[in-house]
Amino acid sequence: MSDVPPIVLVFSATDPTGGAGMQADILTLASMGCHPLSVITAITVQDTMGVDDIMAIDADWIADQARCVLEDMPVAAFKIGVIGSVDNVTAIAEVVSDYPEIPLILDPVFASGRGDELANEDIVTAMRELLIPQTTLITPNSLEARRLALNDQDDKDDPDMAECAKRIIALGCEYVLITGTHENTLQVVNTLYDESGVVSSESWPRLPGQYHGSGCTLASAIAATIANGLPMIEAVKDAQEYTWQTLKAGFRAGMGQHIPDRLFWAREDELPVPPEDAKPEAT
Repeated sequence: MSDVPPIVLVFSATDPTGGAGMQADILTLASMGCHPLSVITAITVQDTMGVDDIMAIDADWIADQARCVLEDMPVAAFKIGVIGSVDNVTAIAEVVSDYPEIPLILDPVFASGRGDELANEDIVTAMRELLIPQTTLITPNSLEARRLALNDQDDKDDPDMAECAKRIIALGCEYVLITGTHENTLQVVNTLYDESGVVSSESWPRLPGQYHGSGCTLASAIAATIANGLPMIEAVKDAQEYTWQTLKAGFRAGMGQHIPDRLFWAREDELPVPPEDAKPEAT
């Protein structure tokens, strides 16, 4: 099967704008040489400004979607985005538990860029208990990392990012990549942790504007680099480079956030202009 590209199975919600969610995952994975399998967890009503509504798919349907393709094709990595409900967390956790040898990349999407809630506290608790212990790498931004690190909603603790990573790893995952997009810094600093502490840290120029689907892009890019056989540190660095380039080439298709261009490498700055004598004559 050497002619088959690496296959990545994604659990995620739809996004009709194509900026985030399953559409972003598919574009990213295909752009990076992988074949994506799509298990839909929820359907959203949204535009580039925010999410108006979300409808979770029945948990049995999620399990059936996943098991059907898993029994048919060899999967090199799992990627999980928006989940939709506690029942869906349970269903996904049961599926992936049967494939402990497959790396699992978890993007804990708790809210849209506008702040619309996509995961209530019950879903977050279920993720802590059922999914994070099976996770190879989790990719929270700083806000998500703080929420995962708190013991309950009444917890008034304010841990720094290193402490957040320590607490998240204590839940059972192998690596935590905390992204700095929501921090008030001149550059975006993304730090990779394992149980020993900081593994690596990368700084990227902060681009102007806001982007719809940057976290989805990064997590899927990491899943792609891992599926392509790179070790964790190199996979995370290469995925960050790819993601930053998609943001740099991003475009504002609607009235809200910019959309990352996952196919930036396929677009030329200027199309060559044929010489005058090569132009077809008008008829």
